[in-house]
Amino acid sequence: MTAGTQDRIGVLLINLGTPEGTDFGAMRRYLREFLSDKRVIEAKGPLWWLILNGIILTRRPKSSGRAYARIWNHARDESPLKTITRGQATALMAHFKTRPGLHIEWAMRYGQPSIGAGIARLKEQGCARILMFPLYPQYSAATTATAMDAAFDALKTMRAQPTLRAVPPYYDRPAYITALADSITAHLATLTWKPQVILASLHGLPQAFIDKGDPYQSHCEATVALLRAHLGASAETLRLTYQSRNGRAVWIGPDTEETLVELARAGVESAAVIAPGFAADCVETLEELQIRAAEKFCANGGRNFTMVPALNDSAPAISLLAGLIEEELSGWLSPAS
Repeated sequence: MTAGTQDRIGVLLINLGTPEGTDFGAMRRYLREFLSDKRVIEAKGPLWWLILNGIILTRRPKSSGRAYARIWNHARDESPLKTITRGQATALMAHFKTRPGLHIEWAMRYGQPSIGAGIARLKEQGCARILMFPLYPQYSAATTATAMDAAFDALKTMRAQPTLRAVPPYYDRPAYITALADSITAHLATLTWKPQVILASLHGLPQAFIDKGDPYQSHCEATVALLRAHLGASAETLRLTYQSRNGRAVWIGPDTEETLVELARAGVESAAVIAPGFAADCVETLEELQIRAAEKFCANGGRNFTMVPALNDSAPAISLLAGLIEEELSGWLSPAS
C-alpha cells in the first residue's frame, strides 16, 4: 500500500527496562524508577520512602550492578535486553518491508528509551494510530498494566493524541506454544545428555497480588499445561516454578532455585530450564538462572545443567510477533500483497 501521512501506523514494542550502566549511580537511578512504581511495590507512605531511600537504594545498586556486570554486552555497552529488543524491532521492520506505512519502534518501561519517547518518535513519523505491544505473554498489573499506564501518562501531555490499540496477552496462543516447544526440542538436540527434569521458570509475584485478582498465575499455569500437552510431557518431567522472589512477603511458588536444590539432593543429575515468560534474555535469565541457579544445582549434586534461550530475535520469534501484530492491526493495515 502507498501510505500518506495520515495512513501511517506505528507499533511500539515494550519491554521491562534496563539500566544504562552497571555502576552504582546508573543502577540506583534505574532501581529508583522501578521500585517507585506503585504497580510493582504497593507499599506507600513515609515508612516505605525511608526503606527505599535509606536502605534499598544504598545497598541493592551494588549487588544488582554485579549481576548485570556478569552478563553485560560490552561491545555495545548495554544490557542484553536492550540489544535483543532493538534486534526484534529491526527484524520486524525487515519482515514488514513491503508495508511502507508501518513503522516499528521499541521502548522500555523503566530506563531508556522511554515509552513516552517511543510514542513521540512514531508521531514524528506521521503515525496517527499506534499499536502498543507489551512483550509479556502472561498478563500482570506489574508488567502489562504499568506499561499501558506509562503510555496513557504520555498521552496526557499531548493535545493531538494518536489512537491506541494494545496486543493482548498471548500466553495460550498456539503459535507461542509451538515456538516454545520447538525451541526446547532444538536446544536439547544439541546436548550430549538428556535432562531428567525441565523447569519452566516464570517470574514470581507476591501472593497478595494474586489474591487481589491479578490473573498472572492462571496465565502461567495455562502456558505450562499447554506446553506439556504439546511436548507430551508429564507434570513431573516438566514442572512450573517461579523465580526472583524478594523481600519478606509470601510469593507464589514453588521457587526455582529451591526446586533445583531439592532435585539435586534427591539424585537428579541432569536438569534443563526454560523461562517462557521472557520474550528476550535478560539479567533474570542470563544471570539469575543460567549462572546462579546452575551453580546452586551443581553445588548440591547436580552434574548437567542447561538453559534454553529465550525466543529473542530468532526467526520463529519474529514470525510469532509479526503474526500477533497482523491480527491486532486488522482493519488498520491492508492485507499483504
